Amino acid sequence: MEKIDFVITWVDCNDPIWQKAFRAYLPQRQYTDDVSYIRYRNWDNLRYWFRGVEKFAPWVNKIHFITCGQIPDWLNLKAPKLHFVKHSDYIPNEYLPTFSSRPIMLNIHRIEGLSDHFVCFDDDFFLIDKVEPERFFRKGLPCDKAAFDALSPSSTFMHNIVNDLCVINASFKKHEMIRRHFWKWFSPQAGNKVLRTLFLLPWPHFTGFYNHHLPHGYLKSTFEEVWEKYEDILLRTTASRFRSIADVQLWLFRYWQLAKGDFVPLNVNRDGAYFSISDDSLSKIVKTIEYQKKRIVCLNDGEVSSFEAAKERINAAFQKILPEKSSFEK
Repeated sequence: MEKIDFVITWVDCNDPIWQKAFRAYLPQRQYTDDVSYIRYRNWDNLRYWFRGVEKFAPWVNKIHFITCGQIPDWLNLKAPKLHFVKHSDYIPNEYLPTFSSRPIMLNIHRIEGLSDHFVCFDDDFFLIDKVEPERFFRKGLPCDKAAFDALSPSSTFMHNIVNDLCVINASFKKHEMIRRHFWKWFSPQAGNKVLRTLFLLPWPHFTGFYNHHLPHGYLKSTFEEVWEKYEDILLRTTASRFRSIADVQLWLFRYWQLAKGDFVPLNVNRDGAYFSISDDSLSKIVKTIEYQKKRIVCLNDGEVSSFEAAKERINAAFQKILPEKSSFEK
């Protein structure tokens, strides 16, 4: 089995130095949705991410923990599997500081020592039960759920996906790639999403891909290939300190793998679940964690009537299944 690394990014929005820099660089006239307080709210559960990885994926080769230089006060920098990475370690100085996840993720292939096979996590993706390497990679290729989708650019994020698709359609002929990898696109692993693929098959171009909010496996060679062919586009996004409508984003590399056929079909929703935190979903989230109803969960921040109460309930559920400190904690 090839070595598999995990990559995770994190920011402490309560840091007064970070806040000062954020305000100093914040564009006054350019539209950006980076000012939303929900995007930076701290749920204080990062240590459970590390505990979950150590307990449920002990096979991981290395964890690359990326920040602007911020270090949680409980983090053990001497942990054998931890690689603490600052933005300045791999992003050229002329593009720093950055307050957008786009440059941070588009350049991760530059991280020194990064494995050829790696999995990208947001800090709201958690392992809550045992996972095997084959959950993320098989036969040297990332596992993914492939299906078509039709998108409407109704937000900055959706515009970014459209920008990704422009690159994909300039690089791949849809029907040719479908013929080459027919059984990957029409695999039983796609579940009922195969009907959407069938419906959108007549369109001459890729109209969109099914997106799941769960960890994605990547090949470093994919990043290198896209950068070689579209350096100008990727550098333009790297130069944007805040998210903008003109950006491309990390999913470009995932779409590239799908369009090229560099993936193994897997129904990722079978053991993974996405939740938007709200008063209505809170009880289901807690039960899913406590009873380990899935192996992986995404807890996307949302509107709750009491942030502190919701945080206490969710973290108590994590504490129930992950009570012991990991080697990543002092």
